[in-house]
Amino acid sequence: MTTPERTVALAFFAHPDDAEILCAGTLLRLKDLGWQIHIATATAGDGGSMTLPADEIAEVRQREAASSARLIDGTYHCLGERDVKVVFNERAIQKAIDLFRQVNPTLVLTHPREDYMLDHEQVHLLARTAAFAFPVPNVSDQPRPEGATIPWLYYSDPIEGRNPYTGAESPCSTLVDVSSVIDRKVEMLACHASQRDWLRAHHGMDEYIEAMRRHGVMRGEQAGTAYAEAFQQHRGHPFPQNDLLSELLGDQS
Repeated sequence: MTTPERTVALAFFAHPDDAEILCAGTLLRLKDLGWQIHIATATAGDGGSMTLPADEIAEVRQREAASSARLIDGTYHCLGERDVKVVFNERAIQKAIDLFRQVNPTLVLTHPREDYMLDHEQVHLLARTAAFAFPVPNVSDQPRPEGATIPWLYYSDPIEGRNPYTGAESPCSTLVDVSSVIDRKVEMLACHASQRDWLRAHHGMDEYIEAMRRHGVMRGEQAGTAYAEAFQQHRGHPFPQNDLLSELLGDQS
């Protein structure tokens, strides 16, 4: 097993609550191994309310995201982009690179290339670019961190685990058993009360939590466990080739 000298995980997603839905169990297991955890979002979730104005709901959702991160002794970051307006352009790329310079991640978890919402797909591009570029000396005015190197990069499931263009189940290279931390994952997701309450009122049930559980059970059946999270590892040149998540967490792939 190739064990990194630094153990810093960055979950970089589009919106507050994306990481909690898609990879919080894996973050919890890494935390239990002593890893430092960072959760970052491109937006503050300013589109996440039918009643509150953008700036007000953005403030609420950033507080919720920070509260969730604190449950894992993690740090929350926000790039300050706007919901449904995330664009893979020079400004956003620079923000992402600067974030990666600040965090200096060993391992990055992010959205897949194809997902139901274009904000997710744009963040996929930002994360992939920043992971490749942040060690390059001349790409940022932020200091190049000591030991900066291209991190392990994994893509989470798309929402509902299906390709939005074909409807086919999303492929995965790695299944992480999160059964032992599912209650803590629920606690993290429940921090996002503004979204949970809206769906609870609309559906008449705790759909926010139950949808996450259903997907975890589906992937768990594939892994032979109660709950699992799925990832596709990026193995393009010159990214690390060994499946670090499986090696660390002892899961099936």
